[in-house]
Amino acid sequence: MADTSRPIPLPPSSVPKLCSFINNRSNLQSVQTRGLLDRMFDEAYRADVSIQTDNDGLILAHASVLGMSSPVLKAMLKNTKPNDRRHHRSISIRGVPHEAVRVFVRFLYSSWQEPSEIKENALPLLVLSHKYAVPELKRVCERQLEIGRMLTMENVIDILQLALLCDAPRLSLICHRFVAQNLKAVSVTDGWMVMKESHPILENQLKQSIRHEELKQNEKKRRIDERKVYAELYEAMEALVHICREGRLRTTIGSHDKKDLKNDQQPSGHVSSCKVLELLVRHFAGCKLRVGGGCIRCKKMWQLLELHSHLCAESNACVVPLCRNFKQKRVIMDQKKKDEIKWRILVRKIIRTKSITGAPFFQYV
Repeated sequence: MADTSRPIPLPPSSVPKLCSFINNRSNLQSVQTRGLLDRMFDEAYRADVSIQTDNDGLILAHASVLGMSSPVLKAMLKNTKPNDRRHHRSISIRGVPHEAVRVFVRFLYSSWQEPSEIKENALPLLVLSHKYAVPELKRVCERQLEIGRMLTMENVIDILQLALLCDAPRLSLICHRFVAQNLKAVSVTDGWMVMKESHPILENQLKQSIRHEELKQNEKKRRIDERKVYAELYEAMEALVHICREGRLRTTIGSHDKKDLKNDQQPSGHVSSCKVLELLVRHFAGCKLRVGGGCIRCKKMWQLLELHSHLCAESNACVVPLCRNFKQKRVIMDQKKKDEIKWRILVRKIIRTKSITGAPFFQYV
């Protein structure tokens, strides 16, 4: 009875065909093709490249696969001569764990790997994908680091520096936001202390960027508060016009009969702004301190009336009291300003003429 526990060896004719398929990535979507490529790597059938790793590790691969998947490895293999009669070439990938190199080379065959292996080796795989120009694997590693909840207080600085070195702007931005939100806790970690000694410029840039972000947030909050105040003022202006159209202010403000609003009158508006404004108007109508300017509530009412006069587009048909008075007052003040400007211009011309001609001043008097 035949032993079915051992995999069937790849036929010799399948190796060159599979290698030619790798250049077209759409072919790798086939489950059957991907399975054959997995066996091609696992069995190392007709492998012609030896990859030396740390701790005397060795990985066998195929030059055609490596060259089609990575232009950097292709250049390395092109400049490497075979070191034995079997035409084996030897290259070194060191500085990262052996398992990370194995997962990296395995990914070059079919652009697929177990998510658990990618997650366990995400950082070294990001370095390898950047160094050997494998953008597809680089995107996978970035995505894993971004959404895999791998950022912690202890490793965020290391990942940030790695993202900057590997040109991963989105990952560096995510790390920067994490540091900004947890600056107090991150600044006491070992990663921050090491960065402070080895990269003081990066530390200063982080602090300045965080301060700049805080200023932006404060400015944003200030603008939101301003818009809220403007919206409230707009509602107050509408409420003022609404109240005046019901005829409840024309007998109390701007006239000389000094009649107050009746206490039994109900608020004219259904919104809270109308109710609040009517209470303010009632106080303004009966306050005895408003003439002397000693009442703060009357000052607010006076400012609302003046603000309405600036916003009002109706000159003669406006129902709000004192609107026309404020407009006429501004016209008079504007005319005085224009006259003052004319006098200043005339004085400058006279003085300039005197300095040019040298004539005594009494000749112009």
